[in-house]
Amino acid sequence: MEGEVAAVGESLSDARGDAGSVEAGGYRQELKRTLGSFQVFAISFAFISVAVGIFATFDEVLQTAGPVGIWLWVVAAVGQTLVALVVAQFAARIPLSGSSYQWASRLATPKIGWWFGWLTFCYLAIGVVAVDNALASQAFMPLAGITPDEGTARLITLVVLLIQTVLAVASTRLVSLINTVAVGLELALVVVVAIALVIAVVVTGDGAVGNLTSRGVVEHAPDYFTVGGSLMLAMIMGLATLVGFDSAANLAEEAKDPFRTVPRAIVGSVVAASVLGMLFLITLTIAIDDIPRISANGSPVAAIMRDRLGPVTEKTLLVAITIAFFGAGIVVMVACSRLVYAMSRDGRFPAHRLMRRVNPRTRTPIAATALVFALGIVLMLALPGAALLELVTASTILPAVTYGSTIVLYLAVRGRLSRRKGAFDLGRFELPVAVCALVWTLIALFVLVTPEEALVSVVIVAGLLLLGGLFFLAMLRFERQAMETKPGEVDAFTA
Repeated sequence: MEGEVAAVGESLSDARGDAGSVEAGGYRQELKRTLGSFQVFAISFAFISVAVGIFATFDEVLQTAGPVGIWLWVVAAVGQTLVALVVAQFAARIPLSGSSYQWASRLATPKIGWWFGWLTFCYLAIGVVAVDNALASQAFMPLAGITPDEGTARLITLVVLLIQTVLAVASTRLVSLINTVAVGLELALVVVVAIALVIAVVVTGDGAVGNLTSRGVVEHAPDYFTVGGSLMLAMIMGLATLVGFDSAANLAEEAKDPFRTVPRAIVGSVVAASVLGMLFLITLTIAIDDIPRISANGSPVAAIMRDRLGPVTEKTLLVAITIAFFGAGIVVMVACSRLVYAMSRDGRFPAHRLMRRVNPRTRTPIAATALVFALGIVLMLALPGAALLELVTASTILPAVTYGSTIVLYLAVRGRLSRRKGAFDLGRFELPVAVCALVWTLIALFVLVTPEEALVSVVIVAGLLLLGGLFFLAMLRFERQAMETKPGEVDAFTA
């Protein structure tokens, strides 16, 4: 009996502590805390979505670097894990919706924080469209036997966006349940398919371990080892996939015990995705029996499944991938809406009086979620195919810029950060980890912007920064006080 009373008392204390962090930030606890430790992990893992990332980029690796290019996944995995460790340090100390926007606003200045928010908003808003458009064209249409057509893919994308918006508005718990199912299915998919491929190769005697060191169709490419050349391009698979792990921090105000669950989810999701992704890539590569044919296929993962495990397995794979895509898309949408909500309640986002409203029944920011849907409609209807593709590619550069900026911020303010007993903490390793993470982000940015193919994407990022500058000037003109005032207790999150 005494143990039960103690447990209840501890639970109430934790709940008050969680709410206290929001109140110390100058806000009311409007969002409902419904997310447990696994649900928080599932949010970050679903955003990363290792099966989706590999499904969408494996063809690029085969065509640019050949099968041997999969080993660059290890490099990206180590680098992104270092970044995740630094991000987790912030998440353990300032558990507020808005992640890096909040961290920079409170530890640097609100103006600097605004730019963190703008970069993250651009990435997330584009990311929703990118994921859902890939769902339509690469998974659902082949599954349904629909002839490839850009117009049809865009229509399906809009339908998916609408469904996700309705679900995101209805309930965070419902989104969490859908996401948990999608993540569980994806985990099972990667493990089961990897084992099945190994068995199939052993039984048939086809496939080859030598594929793991083969350059494939680019064996004699003259620029293979040059800066911006074929091998470097293969790094983009890891850089495009192992991102978004900080999405759990965007939902920190809806997580139980966020000081512990959110940081662990951030780091755990990257580690889990890295290990499972490498396992999946190795088994896929060994299972290739005709490298030129598979490299020329627009969907090589599905082709390998069909060759080794039959058409029924291919269809099953496409069903699972479609669900994983859907789960990833809805997580990106929710994360983006929470960022809009976080900036709006500080008065630092266009139409903030509307965007900050939380529905008293659903406990979700309906207007902020609808904005993400509206932007998706604009991108789908206004941009031609080539422009949409370049915009999606540009979204790979944005998180690298944001992560690099976050690490610089951490190195500048780490001595002032408060320490909470029991929260995630790197201790004496924080400085070397942060320095190594910064070096890695500089390398990642170099890899992303160096190839000739990246020129248009770099121009798009510059355009988004220019657009952000216009919004920034408008906010300074009409909402100057909001852009200069920190809500809540000034020293709430510093030692």
